[in-house]
Amino acid sequence: MAVNKSYPPAPANYGHARPWDSPIPAEPLPTIFERRAREHPSARLIEFLGRDFTYSEMFGEARRFAAGLIERGIAPGDRVGLFLPNVPTYIAAYYGAMMAGAVVVNFSPLYTVAELSHQVEDSGTRLLVTLDSPMLLPTATKVLDGSALEGLVVAQLATMLPRIKSLALRTLGRKQIAAIPSRDDVSPWSGWLSDAAPALPPLDVEDLALLQYTGGTTGTPKGAMLSHANLASNAMQVDMIDPFDRNEPDIVLGALPMFHVFANTCVLNRTVVKGGAIVMLPRFDAKQVLQAIDRARPRAFPGVPTMFQALLDHERFAKTDWSSLQICISGGAPMPAPVHEKFESATGVRLAEGYGLTESSGVVSTNPYEGLRKRGTIGQPIPGTRVLLLDKEDPTRLAPDGEPGELVVRGPQVMQGYWQRPDTQGTAFAIHDGEPWLRTGDVATIDGDGFLAIVDRIKDMIAVGGFKVFPSEVENALLRHEAVKEVLVIGVPDDYRGEVPRAYVVLNPDHAVSGADLRDWLNTRIGKHERVDEVVIREDLPRTMIGKLDRKALRAEVLPG
Repeated sequence: MAVNKSYPPAPANYGHARPWDSPIPAEPLPTIFERRAREHPSARLIEFLGRDFTYSEMFGEARRFAAGLIERGIAPGDRVGLFLPNVPTYIAAYYGAMMAGAVVVNFSPLYTVAELSHQVEDSGTRLLVTLDSPMLLPTATKVLDGSALEGLVVAQLATMLPRIKSLALRTLGRKQIAAIPSRDDVSPWSGWLSDAAPALPPLDVEDLALLQYTGGTTGTPKGAMLSHANLASNAMQVDMIDPFDRNEPDIVLGALPMFHVFANTCVLNRTVVKGGAIVMLPRFDAKQVLQAIDRARPRAFPGVPTMFQALLDHERFAKTDWSSLQICISGGAPMPAPVHEKFESATGVRLAEGYGLTESSGVVSTNPYEGLRKRGTIGQPIPGTRVLLLDKEDPTRLAPDGEPGELVVRGPQVMQGYWQRPDTQGTAFAIHDGEPWLRTGDVATIDGDGFLAIVDRIKDMIAVGGFKVFPSEVENALLRHEAVKEVLVIGVPDDYRGEVPRAYVVLNPDHAVSGADLRDWLNTRIGKHERVDEVVIREDLPRTMIGKLDRKALRAEVLPG
């Protein structure tokens, strides 16, 4: 039975002692980090390519960076950018900037000069921390020369590696190191670490902690303003849904990029909250992930659907020992049912699909790690989170009973708003019963058990002769064909109906089928208005920076104008 009421009252307790609807305690993130470092100073926080970093070591480095920032005039509220891959310095810079009262701004290491420049200017970033990589440092230097950015702090990869790997990089891998320019506004990371003990500014949980830019799927990326309360609450909410034995070592495999909100909450902050360890990989590589599972024996692995598909496709997959893993978590994009089923069958590990947004600090809902779950849904709202379905055409009203509606969210993890964009607040939040609710832009249903299912995005719906067609429904039908590996459906102009669906497909290896055959197979299995005019077979489909299929990029590529 579909419902549209506010949900919960009370879903399952996920095995945690704290009642679902009790307040989520919030503290500034550095306070949590400091407590973990004092309680377990010699515990491992990071394993990075064979080298361990303890809590006390990383907290000490973060504290020294905070002191260096204060000495050089970085004031509370100033923005410090991180233009880094997954390296230990990311964690020290992230918490260190916050200790100094600064606001962290995350930037993707894949940004071009133009993309990085735009977000540096929009955020007012004063200082940028980057790496001596040929893929990063030249880009950062060009942005320094062409923007209001005041300086670069350059971490050196060789200093973070085990001794033998460090020596090899310095001697044999010189082409993988970018020389740090000799200029006053560019300094090595070590030069910003101070042993002084200035008074750190007091932090309030409502202080702005992070500017996290949206992916820009619906226009120019906007900076979601996330407070310490938002980030700490979401990390604690994720901790609360974990039912597993807390006396066991908590080890999470960190292949998701730390700059992304999914990893920021589900890999970094939740691990510090739990006092666990991160097996950190510089980037996702299927072979390295499978090797890390065998070597480091993690118990949790968060990823996006394309990562799980890549693992299934790799020749090492069948030889990997999955026995240490208690849970894998999928987010960032809908999980195709064939991938979900095949991964669980092959590994014996539960793959829990969840959902979140940049604007919600990362997580809104998830399928439980144990007990009842429903494939094809994004699970139940996590503790402290309420959801509603609003009418798709009129967000001032609830959706009619039994019909999909726009998903809106309330909870301690919901952002303060968009950075310097007061004009967007009306589209970001809807007012219902006098309370602001975050508008997700996603069309969803809620069943009687409180499980949410995303039907589509409002802006992706295709208008076919006055009827609304959800691309995801057409995609799900096409994915049932054994030859289809990946698919995106978009609307293309049609003189008679206004728009018509068209499918773009990547085939599974060793499958040969024509687009016409796929079209004919599909159109007998879906509604009249959902029928596609064409199935286009491609070698690949465009992806976002975290690897999910990118409908906006495909639309821009294939449609004129």
